[in-house]
Amino acid sequence: MVDSDHGRRRKYCKQSCRQRAYEQRALTHGTSIPDDAVILSAAEADAFGDRMFALRCAAEDLATAVAEQADAPTLQTMTDDLLGLAREAEKLR
Repeated sequence: MVDSDHGRRRKYCKQSCRQRAYEQRALTHGTSIPDDAVILSAAEADAFGDRMFALRCAAEDLATAVAEQADAPTLQTMTDDLLGLAREAEKLR
């Protein structure tokens, strides 16, 4: 995203993202944690793992349905479910 025709690209999409980045840098300053590390609580990491597992299962189910030549409405429903799970899986916070 460019603020103007002649300016540089923004580093953060909005002020809250800039603030979260500052907070993370402040928390990790002076530690061995890399600056670009993503820090999640145990609950967040578990929830993310659960979402990824559900996403993989839905993808495998869809692949099986395609291999078994399921009808178009069934495939559409399964595809919609897969996309919904993928959208949820990409949310880290």
